[in-house]
Amino acid sequence: MTDYIIRRLLLMIPTLFGIMLIGFIVVQLAPGGPIEKIIAQIQGTDVSAATRAGGSATGDFGAGAQTTFQVDTSVNSRYRGAQGLDPEFIKELEKQFGFDKPVHERFFLMVWNYMRFDFGESYFRDVKVIDLILEKMPVSISLGLWSTLLVYLISIPLGIRKAMTDGQPFDIWTSSVIVVAYAIPGFLLAVFLIVIFAGGSYFQWFPLRGIVSENWSEMNFFQQVADYFWHLILPLIAYTIGLFATTTMLTKNSFLDEINKQYVMTARAKGLEENRVLYGHVFRNAMLIIVSGFPAAFVAIFFTGSLLIETIFSLDGLGLLGFESILNRDYAVVFGTLYIFSLIALVVKLISDLVYMLIDPRIDFESRAF
Repeated sequence: MTDYIIRRLLLMIPTLFGIMLIGFIVVQLAPGGPIEKIIAQIQGTDVSAATRAGGSATGDFGAGAQTTFQVDTSVNSRYRGAQGLDPEFIKELEKQFGFDKPVHERFFLMVWNYMRFDFGESYFRDVKVIDLILEKMPVSISLGLWSTLLVYLISIPLGIRKAMTDGQPFDIWTSSVIVVAYAIPGFLLAVFLIVIFAGGSYFQWFPLRGIVSENWSEMNFFQQVADYFWHLILPLIAYTIGLFATTTMLTKNSFLDEINKQYVMTARAKGLEENRVLYGHVFRNAMLIIVSGFPAAFVAIFFTGSLLIETIFSLDGLGLLGFESILNRDYAVVFGTLYIFSLIALVVKLISDLVYMLIDPRIDFESRAF
């Protein structure tokens, strides 16, 4: 077991290297960049999606933002109207952002810094990338953690019950509800919930934005907990409505497949109680496929599926941060989040493999090459 864990940890190094290399190449091939973004902002020609949306992405260059370059003191003397910007000024910007170095040198410098968990500072915010990610992390953790718990705590028992009542009325009507819920876009349900329950047109039972109230620090512990979940109810409903179908049907089909195997018939023939057969024998084998899909579901729920929900409910989390960073060509934040997300995904994948052994001791990690 120890040897397997060590091999997997060592394998993470080339995997992370490959992920960062592919991401770096894609960024180099993409049109535009932070220098072009700055020039467009200075010349007033920036019409990017972030600018048209009028969101916080444009706030990086707003009056309250502090940039990492001294535009406020030197732009006027370097801007030459219709003739454009002074080439020397552009060269200074390139040097400040590190774009004066060759591509391969910039990549290996980035990899070396990331190995030491030095992610640098955001290009357009006067803050370290790691501090920026930690600042946004609570929102994503809140959405991801409670969404994951809700999905698995509901879908697994429901899938087992559907397997035991296959073809019966309970199985049929729950399948109909799941299919309808799966077909509803989360962002559309979010808008509907706001209109109905968050002061849109009818009731004002829930807050419209944020994850806690403005006076949250003045509340006692129990009031803080209640306020926290009060803010999360609508986002969680909109976020998880379409996530139950896959896990529920996967659980049902996995249990149906195991129930029809010979060892289950043998256990029943020996007179074992149905619950003991189901949870003592079938459950461990049927859950292997659920465990194997957990890493992808975990990463998707935590980091890649919350952009629209965060935007609609004004939740400033990692999904919105990544989207804004891409629009603003803030490569320091883009690569920093990519590295951290990839590392977390690889660690979670390793943990899921180790859970295999706890569920089914027949799995032998020592005999695996990787």
